[in-house]
Amino acid sequence: MAHPRPFRFGVQLSRADSGAEWAELARKAEDLGYSTLFVPDHFGDQLSPAVALTAAADATTELRVGPLVLDNDYRHPVVMAKEAASIDRLSGGRLELGIGAGWMSSDYEQSGITMDPPGMRIDRLEEALDVLEGLFGAGPFSYQGKHYRISGLDGLPKPIQPDGPPVLIGGGGRRVLTLAARRADIVGVNPAIRSGRTDPAAAQDGAATVTDRKLEWVRDAAGDRYDDIEINMLVFACVVTDDRASVIEAMAPLFGVSPEAVGDHPHAWVGTVDQICDDLAARRERWDASYLVVQGPEAMDAAAPMVARLAGT
Repeated sequence: MAHPRPFRFGVQLSRADSGAEWAELARKAEDLGYSTLFVPDHFGDQLSPAVALTAAADATTELRVGPLVLDNDYRHPVVMAKEAASIDRLSGGRLELGIGAGWMSSDYEQSGITMDPPGMRIDRLEEALDVLEGLFGAGPFSYQGKHYRISGLDGLPKPIQPDGPPVLIGGGGRRVLTLAARRADIVGVNPAIRSGRTDPAAAQDGAATVTDRKLEWVRDAAGDRYDDIEINMLVFACVVTDDRASVIEAMAPLFGVSPEAVGDHPHAWVGTVDQICDDLAARRERWDASYLVVQGPEAMDAAAPMVARLAGT
């Protein structure tokens, strides 16, 4: 990429005890300079993505909103298209549509929804992308796929954003990253969570040398459209400290990797504000990673100095 994309930052939030508290969180994210408020899509202790994103957009003026990410197995793409277009329209065109094939095994186990093998879930996700694209487009849409059949449905309302909201697809495996590289506007390069649970194996899969390989998959699959893609990464740890070495030493066993691997781990920020800003610039150079998402209100506060310094640069 000849010129790196400007940094932008998102925060993933999931719960609040009242509408007033949620609106305050959204306004705080906007005031701190975050580009986007994301909401996950799980069945545990969190707000419904569609409702929470609508409320966050209503409480703010410029903050973008998006699910990170909707599990395609939990809702038919016809339903998803209507929800997405409605949020986009009511927010004045501020939706980013994160969509995935599902990964959290406890969601499937507790809900009784069948967790099909990864290949089938990714096939179904690809068909869902076709359906969303068709319903966001002009006029009635029909589709005959293996998983979805649509007959002359005009998806209404239409999104405000031309061609629909930007699509974000993230993952850690070659198959889903290849799909993302071919179809998404924003590609999230993250650890593969093969066990269906966050564990040290997932942290190890996010290491720097593994991430090098993942970016190669994305570049190879994207071809000529690579320069049009925004590379996104989740941040699992954000610790602003004057004692970088001691914090990294303590974190290494939790990640199941060496201290050196924590130091250059793309999903961990540790150090002074200057050190972290230098790290983020170096990682953007190495992986084109310009769109970074922290998780939770504490991380939103901790990352604020880096957001203030780097957003838009």
